[in-house]
Amino acid sequence: MSAIKETIDIDCSPEEVYSYVTTPSHLPEWQESAVSAHEVGDAAMGVGTKVEVTRKIGRREIPMTMEVTEFDPPRSWHLHGTDGPVRGDVQGTIEPLDDGKRSRLTLSVDFEGHGVGKLLVPLVVRPHVRKEMPRNEERLRNLLEHSAA
Repeated sequence: MSAIKETIDIDCSPEEVYSYVTTPSHLPEWQESAVSAHEVGDAAMGVGTKVEVTRKIGRREIPMTMEVTEFDPPRSWHLHGTDGPVRGDVQGTIEPLDDGKRSRLTLSVDFEGHGVGKLLVPLVVRPHVRKEMPRNEERLRNLLEHSAA
């Protein structure tokens, strides 16, 4: 299956957008299914950093670990799930607009199913994410543009 991809323009600099979206503790503020998220360990965010994320899927809270595999501020990042039945693969890119006064954010999400996850990905996870991603990006835009105002 192909990745789910959404793009949105935000009236903030690429640096502001990048800083916010790559800070794990902000995930629950703009992603509906994120219950909590935090870095594992004390190292600065970058390639190799592990992030523990708990998501609410249906009535269950599911913990998962993601590892940062690319970190190129303020342009791009990539996280890959390392455990659990459903392992996400998230890529983000930010393009500067209007001489860096605005940004175009593109998020791409794909999934690997392991065990029962092979059934969950097409039946539950993908449909849920397809509905949630546009709302998440809109919420992100609102948060960033109103905090910048």
